[in-house]
Amino acid sequence: MVADLFGYHALQLGTAELAALRANRMPHRWLAQSEEGMPCDFAAHSVALPFQADSLDLVVLPHSLELSLDPHASLREAERVLVPEGHLVITGLNPTSLWGWRYRRAQGYRRLGAVRMSERLDAPACGDMLGYWRLCDWLRLLGFEVKISRFGCWRPAFQNAQWLERMAWMDRLGTRFWPILGGAYLIVAVKRVQGGRLMGASWKNKRVAAAAAMPVARRQNTSPKTGAAQRSTDIESR
Repeated sequence: MVADLFGYHALQLGTAELAALRANRMPHRWLAQSEEGMPCDFAAHSVALPFQADSLDLVVLPHSLELSLDPHASLREAERVLVPEGHLVITGLNPTSLWGWRYRRAQGYRRLGAVRMSERLDAPACGDMLGYWRLCDWLRLLGFEVKISRFGCWRPAFQNAQWLERMAWMDRLGTRFWPILGGAYLIVAVKRVQGGRLMGASWKNKRVAAAAAMPVARRQNTSPKTGAAQRSTDIESR
């Protein structure tokens, strides 16, 4: 997804295990982590990035929103640092899936104090799973246009490799019959900025008003007979 995205500056936030920028060809690529001691180029939190506004061409958030204390603030920060027409790539776990069901079950065991049962489920240590439609609504409110959406991982999250191979048929059927129920999703969004409209000079569009037509004067009969008769009529009327 990021191989054909061009620009100058790209940033990956969190999850160093997923080298999301290895296929990208931008000259400046960085990996930022919120925790100290992790392998990264610099430490930064997703809600306060050390970049100026409109300075990055690509921002990748591999499960960063699920680990953020304020996912909506992290999205606003990504929108701030992206240039117009910049790309935002997001990966996340789908709560409406078998993986999401397993995660909610593990969280329920943790609340009840059954730590061993929750560890047996081996659920991901994320704060909150964001639904696909909810995330798309947030992106539209921030001025993003969802360009690409992909789902995957329809088979259950078994730890046994043999059971994973046995359930491979679920991935083949899931892409065709229930794509929205995949365990993970990927979104590629573009930052859209409405541009201004150039208006021409107002005096150039004005038409010159046509001169008003002059009234045609009536010709008066100036014959001596008509003039004498008219004078006599005026004297009688007085």
